[in-house]
Amino acid sequence: MTAGSGLVETIGGPIDADVLGRTLLHEHVLLVEPELDANYPGWFDEDSEVRDAQHQLRRLKEAGIDTLVDLTVLGLGRNVDLVRRAAEGSGLNIVVATGIYTMDELPPFFRRRGPGRLMGGDDPLEAFLVRDIVQGIAETGVKAGVIKCATGERGVTDDVDRVLRATATAHLRTGAPISTHTDAGTFRGHDQQRILGSEGVDLGRVLIGHSGDSEDLGYLTELMDAGSYIGMDRFGMDTILPTENRCRVVAELVKRGYASRIVLSHDTNCYTVNWEKDVRERVLPDWHHRFISEYVLGRLGELGVSPDDIDQMMRVNPRSFLAGAPSRTEVAA
Repeated sequence: MTAGSGLVETIGGPIDADVLGRTLLHEHVLLVEPELDANYPGWFDEDSEVRDAQHQLRRLKEAGIDTLVDLTVLGLGRNVDLVRRAAEGSGLNIVVATGIYTMDELPPFFRRRGPGRLMGGDDPLEAFLVRDIVQGIAETGVKAGVIKCATGERGVTDDVDRVLRATATAHLRTGAPISTHTDAGTFRGHDQQRILGSEGVDLGRVLIGHSGDSEDLGYLTELMDAGSYIGMDRFGMDTILPTENRCRVVAELVKRGYASRIVLSHDTNCYTVNWEKDVRERVLPDWHHRFISEYVLGRLGELGVSPDDIDQMMRVNPRSFLAGAPSRTEVAA
């Protein structure tokens, strides 16, 4: 779908952006490890985990969420067919992503291919991203509705720079919006804006992820003043920043007039190979897909965030980001 079309690609096909409803813009469903499973069968019980994910997604819909954006891409264990199975009967709209997740080096397959590299030829990064958006992922027929890229503490390595520029090219060719992973503590959102902007990307089509890990209001307002949305998107991940701190930052930014540039999410999952479930429940008991619905929105209300501002962050901004439509504030202007 092209920017401004009013349609958003989901696992079930394109839908009108107006029916997206309350949306979590930075989440995951199933993060698997295909190579581990292929070589050491039994580590991942596919049928059991899909059933459990179905149960969790149904509960999420019951909690008032209508759409979930799954930002699991290459490097994180993407399997769109499993996600489609998990979504069956949930009533949720699920948008999936394309992208390459690396914060330092690309796999050898990509490092050796492309202009000026050992194998030469066209850049497969760009081709793969565009294919996922235009043709669909693997043999599923499911088209990606968003592009994901990442920078970490090491900053912009040569390979990360290449991924960011390939992301920009794919965006300009398809209109798909860009959602990022950042290390907020080292202000990596600035790097992303600089590089994507230099390639001609409208920063209003970029969501700077994990901004909610920061309490630096100067940094956060700079990202929004440059035009991007920011993801306050790790609610429940209290090992990085407690929920109360996250809520107070959102409330203060809303008070300053930035509700039209903020989205809320968790960056959590139904299953990940990276955590044993009992350990995660003990260490991060609130890190689940329903936490915003069951606690955060109420706490934001107590801190002075109005129902209209909640609607802006949970409905209007996600719709505007995914479909390329103007936000409420932009319409008013």
